[in-house]
Amino acid sequence: MDENKKHKDDTIAVHAGRRPLDNFGVVNPPVYHASTILHPTIKSWEGRKEGTVHKVGRHSVMYGRMGTPTQFALRDALSELEGAADTELLPSGMSACAMPFLALAAPGAHFLVPDNVYLPVRNLSSGYLTQLGCEVTFYDPAIGAGISELIRPETKMIWTEAPGSLTFEMPDLRAIVAAAKEKGVLTGIDNTWGAGYFLKPIALGIDFSAHALTKYPCGHSDAMLGSVSCATQELYDLIHQTTLYQGIGVSPDDCYLVQRGLRTMPTRLMRHHENGIRIAQWLAERPEVVRVLHPALPEDPGHAIWKRDFTGACGLFGAVVKAPDRDRLVAMVEGYDLFGIGASWGGFESLCITAYPEKIRTATDWPQDGQVLRFHIGLEDPEDLIRDLERGFDRLAGK
Repeated sequence: MDENKKHKDDTIAVHAGRRPLDNFGVVNPPVYHASTILHPTIKSWEGRKEGTVHKVGRHSVMYGRMGTPTQFALRDALSELEGAADTELLPSGMSACAMPFLALAAPGAHFLVPDNVYLPVRNLSSGYLTQLGCEVTFYDPAIGAGISELIRPETKMIWTEAPGSLTFEMPDLRAIVAAAKEKGVLTGIDNTWGAGYFLKPIALGIDFSAHALTKYPCGHSDAMLGSVSCATQELYDLIHQTTLYQGIGVSPDDCYLVQRGLRTMPTRLMRHHENGIRIAQWLAERPEVVRVLHPALPEDPGHAIWKRDFTGACGLFGAVVKAPDRDRLVAMVEGYDLFGIGASWGGFESLCITAYPEKIRTATDWPQDGQVLRFHIGLEDPEDLIRDLERGFDRLAGK
């Protein structure tokens, strides 16, 4: 897009990727189910990779697995929102996080991964990557510029999360990127929490921005999808080729659901932001809570970095709760009316689960001074959520 004509994010989320006049005036891009794509001539067939026919904007429709107008609409919208050269779609957020690693994996390759990383990425790092002959070093998420000392000649990528899974530390992305660029190392991030809206990793110099589109872009807890937005066309081509090697394709139905959800994501995110901070502040005042793990709170150790790099916060955060009695803790969580117990997040509903970071980390220690709970604050009225939480604390106290 011409920089002089670039719109703001709320406008991009509504309009990017849609071509109503190319689809009989239909506002939402239709769902194209396809495997075989027919060509009118042998010349067209033999020139399909050069895009001689079946053009959709800058894309060519060649074969169902490689994309139809449904997938292209979502790719274009995400690329514009992220400020990326191009975006690859994957079947899940985990697949999106894995793809930069797999694209760079080779015997002897070295990766740097934060100690608070999403558990499936940790399992990939310590499991499958080692089977491929790679080596992974887990690092303190608060390391900042000190990451430079861990970079080796064979280091291919530094992976980040902002904030980190379960414990929500805020890494100094700018310092990590500066160290990586000085030594010619690529950087990637799981940007699901920032949703491509509150954080712009590519503008900070990060090379790969991965998302679980399952979360806020979808927003309704009913689709599985992921994406990797790439800073350059060369990096996109690397990711895309690796995806092709593995025969990966994505469902047009899930793409439709996510691009439809994307149109209202900014509005929903602002409600998640407001509700989340209000509930986090309320929890911070409770005597049962040791501390709240939320970088948007001024007392959080990562608040200054969050304020510098983010424009808002989603509804996901943690809290450490005094829970000397296991049965009462279970009663507290199981008795909620409005907080479901379940994985994933980013939908319209609130969630609460237990977490045990002390069992996972290898490079840093997590103080076991209480039970970690992870909350996702949905779109309900916050007063109703507070009343539900109050009754939960009553159960924790045995009342």
